[in-house]
Amino acid sequence: MYSFFATISRMKYIERWALMRSTRPENLSEHALEVASIAHALCVIGNKRYGRQLNAERAAMLGLYHDATEIITGDMPTPVKYHSSNIRKAYGMVEEAAAGRLLGLLPEDLRESFEEILLPAKDGDELSDSERYLRRLVKAADKLSALIKCIEEENAGNAEFRTAKISTAAMIDSLSEELPEVRDFCRDFLPAYGRTLDELL
Repeated sequence: MYSFFATISRMKYIERWALMRSTRPENLSEHALEVASIAHALCVIGNKRYGRQLNAERAAMLGLYHDATEIITGDMPTPVKYHSSNIRKAYGMVEEAAAGRLLGLLPEDLRESFEEILLPAKDGDELSDSERYLRRLVKAADKLSALIKCIEEENAGNAEFRTAKISTAAMIDSLSEELPEVRDFCRDFLPAYGRTLDELL
């Protein structure tokens, strides 16, 4: 009996934004789906508009599993996780150990395929330029998902996410300078978030 997928299904019990008062809770499964779809979209934009050769399906899979280790570690608040380089390094080691534990829940013949998704590349690992760029887009998708949550909370009248929105938008603006796919997504798709269903349709 292998419990990998039963364990992954528990992402729905991990709540995000633990230190923030939300009008609607967001769980890790919801966030992972959103990151996967945005990462896929960013790669498609890159391929269609900028002549790149990015594997959009791989980006979607990386997005889907990008926070899977939080089933074991829990969601560490961003201000804590990035407080210092020492904390970030230590948390990276915890994430790597958690990924190893998840991989141990798979049959041995399947592990290699999931290692490529669950274990992030380490410094010094050789990555193609295309893979390195793709991973940057997945990280940008994660930031875009956070910004979307801030927009939704603000539109619901919750001022709790005001400063998070400002800092996340600033990060995305700086990413947009290097990643035109992010700029295009923000221009073409971001304004629709927060509209009513009738307005969307």
